[in-house]
Amino acid sequence: MTSPYDDFATGAANFVPLSPLSFLPRTASIYPDDEAIIHGKRRYSWSQVFARCRRLSTGLKQIGIGYGDTVSILAPNIPEMVEAHFGVPASGAVLNAINTRLDPETIAYILSHGECKVLIVDLEFAPTASAAIALMTPDEAKKITIIDIIDSEYDGKNTSIGTMDYEGLLAKGNEDDPWQLPDNEWNALTLNYTSGTTNRPKGVVYHHRGSYLMSMGTVSDWMHAQKPRYLALVPLFHCNGWGHSWTVTLMGGVIVCTRAITAKAIFDAIADHGITHLGGAPIVLSMIINAEDSHRREIARGIKVMTAGAPPPPSVIREMESLGFDVLHVYGLTETYGHVTLNVWHDKWDHDETVNRDLMLARQGVAMAMLEEQDVVDSQTMIPVPADGETIGEIVFRGNTVMKGYFKNPEATSEAFAGGYFHSGDLAVKHPDGYVQIKDRLKDIIISGGENISSVEVEATLHKHASVALAAVVAMPDEKWGEVPCAFIELKDGASATEEELINFCREHMASFKRPKKVVFTDIPKTATGKMQKFELRRMINDGEIR
Repeated sequence: MTSPYDDFATGAANFVPLSPLSFLPRTASIYPDDEAIIHGKRRYSWSQVFARCRRLSTGLKQIGIGYGDTVSILAPNIPEMVEAHFGVPASGAVLNAINTRLDPETIAYILSHGECKVLIVDLEFAPTASAAIALMTPDEAKKITIIDIIDSEYDGKNTSIGTMDYEGLLAKGNEDDPWQLPDNEWNALTLNYTSGTTNRPKGVVYHHRGSYLMSMGTVSDWMHAQKPRYLALVPLFHCNGWGHSWTVTLMGGVIVCTRAITAKAIFDAIADHGITHLGGAPIVLSMIINAEDSHRREIARGIKVMTAGAPPPPSVIREMESLGFDVLHVYGLTETYGHVTLNVWHDKWDHDETVNRDLMLARQGVAMAMLEEQDVVDSQTMIPVPADGETIGEIVFRGNTVMKGYFKNPEATSEAFAGGYFHSGDLAVKHPDGYVQIKDRLKDIIISGGENISSVEVEATLHKHASVALAAVVAMPDEKWGEVPCAFIELKDGASATEEELINFCREHMASFKRPKKVVFTDIPKTATGKMQKFELRRMINDGEIR
């Protein structure tokens, strides 16, 4: 089918690839002298941030980095981490922000699988990075150039491990070189590893178009105000901080960094820097609610909070609201660039006595502006479940804020995209008004303090212990973390072990935050074919049989 309207072509005048990299030069030209990043005693204006990002981009080119190369960074939320989200992709490379809580073995795998060419490391994590490099083959390790970040706000004693420091890399660059946008908006922008449900994490690839539209959707549905003042609590290694560094840049706002997340640091930042927006997992909200009186400060009402991770208990949202915060509950996955649904609250619900407020607060909601479609379907037939609030199906998504795919894993990509949708692996119901609500996790992911923990990975670690015959791990509700791993253990005949011993064993063999917080020695219920009945273990926890 053709039309006279087809007789046009795209060109330089009417088509530019979408990229969040375009936000920075625009904001730097409009607000050159305005505050951009605050980190302790360090302050940068938008013109300074733009200059530093250009130096980072051209500095990387000077040491041989180019299109499609992977540049990894291991750092907390500091200015260099923000700059990397612009300067690295502007060089043509792909940014790989690594979870600082991971163990050296997992980091070594990420560096190897991601084909890292440059590793930028904050001194706090130099020992972890060194241990990871030592686990790689000599051929793999020698391909990596290590760059040290020496943050003036870090007071630790770790020594440098790199061939140069970050400021030295910037000195190799040129802030007068043209700012480079991608030739194709489908080009890879970042590589984010998610633990998933296997022992090896999968590399999720984002493209420029998706991150651009993610920022636009966040503005539409949350960060409406021009020049917001954003407290960066969401780790920039997690879905690139939900894309908020790009969004705040787009809005000409201020990014306030913090190395450590404590109640005192949060209240101080809010009071001292006039914070208007912040994000965080439910545990961050609990930290605010349960802050010691000596750590609290008088703060303005109406601060907007975006929370995601394990569904926050309605009581947490209510208590945050009582403190004057405006909480938005969102949902998403690493594979969807972070948040893609939101629980839109209708004012009429506040005045309707028939509305169960707790039930309404617990729902994951409806699609955000940048997402084309979400639904709850039968995973096998792809037929949508009835909107009755009872029939369980799998949440699926379709749109521009769905990953390109899993890096070097076409089989997993095909499986995730079966039927023309991205399969979340989360089980949910759809209510009559179209709002979705998660009921369970199809692949047994445990979301603890905003971090994904694979039950399979914890089980595999426990099975390495000489006394363990069988291990099953499920989520246990936790007031502080939302949920934590609970391990059910069958010991080998004649063997012995204690709860403390197995927890310490896991701490020694995997990231500490993944270890079980509770160990139960019991006969694990099984089907006739020997398959563990995890639903029965969950029932035991929910019925209070396990404490």
